[in-house]
Amino acid sequence: MRIFSYFFVVMGCLLIANASMAQDSTRKHKRKGSFYLSWGYNTEWYTKSTIHIKQPGLDNDYQMMDVKAHDHRGWDENFVTTPVTIPQYNYRIGYYFNEKQDLAFEINFDHTKYIITDNQSIRIKGILGGKRVDENIMFSENNGFYYFLNNGANFFLFNIVKRYPLFHSKNKMFKLDLTPKVGIGPVVPHVENRLFGERNDAAFQFGGWNTGIETAWRATFMKYGFIEFSQKVDYARYSYLRVAQGRANQSFGTFELILSAGFILPTTKHNPEFEVPTIVK
Repeated sequence: MRIFSYFFVVMGCLLIANASMAQDSTRKHKRKGSFYLSWGYNTEWYTKSTIHIKQPGLDNDYQMMDVKAHDHRGWDENFVTTPVTIPQYNYRIGYYFNEKQDLAFEINFDHTKYIITDNQSIRIKGILGGKRVDENIMFSENNGFYYFLNNGANFFLFNIVKRYPLFHSKNKMFKLDLTPKVGIGPVVPHVENRLFGERNDAAFQFGGWNTGIETAWRATFMKYGFIEFSQKVDYARYSYLRVAQGRANQSFGTFELILSAGFILPTTKHNPEFEVPTIVK
């Protein structure tokens, strides 16, 4: 998943560099946009999900009903010595495109981990080994089962962002804003599983789509640095996920809490919103 993360970070830096090179030609014009970047970490809670398994080569076509799953935060385990992309992280690359600076387009990525909870009783309904079944099985690694989107369930969203100012100091060196976001985009999960002892070839894949609504409280300091605390609801629908000799489909809802830090890069120096006040002696 690092490849996708580095790609979007590099693209964001290139966009910023391009804006900086164009700055000289726009000095006489009032700035109408600003870029921002942020990085943070998250935790999730998932709804129950029904997973539909089709394995023609094994004569299987069944559903695992009302499956429970959990996340794996990672940032609460030896955070100092852990590489930054191992825990559940997130980043945003955005651009405020209007003069008022209250509308933005944002690339929004959440590295989330989805793990079916071990040692739970799961109802299996459908065709298994060519025979009709409707029974409960104990889903555990000891019984030949696991199911991970553990190198990510991985939500990409292309968001529209609206900024609502709530408070600012007299010199505008501190601001508090509410920034609702809404978007849609692909999911790029890393799929790893073993079902009835049959293991898949674990890999990343484009696995469907998701849509999300996020509300963020953003505190901006010295006009350019900010901390953002977000609550997010996401719905993801996964299709054709890899299982041994077949595919799986499922969907689930997610509630996230996200804490991020970032910075703002104005595209010129002439917008009063970002000018440092002159000190009169």
